[in-house]
Amino acid sequence: MATQPHLLVDDGDVHDIALIPGDPGRVDRIASHCDESETVAENREYKLVNATYEGRDLTICSTGIGCPSAAIAVEELANVGVETFVRVGTTGALQSGIEIGDMVVATGAAKNEGTTRRYEDVEYPAVPDYHVLSALVDASEANDEDVHVGPIASDDAFYAETDEYVDDWEAAGLLAVEMEAAAVFSLARRKGLRAGAICTVDGNLVEGTQKGTDTEDDELPEKAKNNVARAIDITLEAATQL
Repeated sequence: MATQPHLLVDDGDVHDIALIPGDPGRVDRIASHCDESETVAENREYKLVNATYEGRDLTICSTGIGCPSAAIAVEELANVGVETFVRVGTTGALQSGIEIGDMVVATGAAKNEGTTRRYEDVEYPAVPDYHVLSALVDASEANDEDVHVGPIASDDAFYAETDEYVDDWEAAGLLAVEMEAAAVFSLARRKGLRAGAICTVDGNLVEGTQKGTDTEDDELPEKAKNNVARAIDITLEAATQL
């Protein structure tokens, strides 16, 4: 297998499980929770680090924003040996009562994006692997987290999430909206691989606490101040069980 053109990795450069945040800056943050780590490659929105956590070797790779770049990451990581993908990110809640700092584990993702339509009909489900889903839920509950388990939406247009879209998603019972899970789930399923996603809530679109509207950190609920760090710990704990 030739060097992957975007991730710049070859066979043998990665481990069988990859944690895939969107933000390249979060790669180092996840690595800082591990026992040891080493940067493998960095190109465009993709930063890739190998690490070890409690004896479990794993790869951490950013995907950038949205399903197109996430699909590239999944395709190329799968080409060089990754078998399990765990998205760890942030999300906007779509139901009243889901608070900033809560965790959402997705049981499926509505395909409000264009990438998966190039692979398959929209009717085909974007769903996680049961074992990855279960490991994330178990790790959340073991850490006494407020975890919400259910379907989410993956959307392409961050600045076009109108009130009509939000109302429709809320009425459908979707828990939250983010931008990558549908592609991650669909591609993993098509390749016979495993995938799951846990996202921490950084705003609630129904209640009007949207991402970026809070200006004073000391005004946030206590659990919102370290929500990303807690999501990382949950994900790493789940990885040890996979």
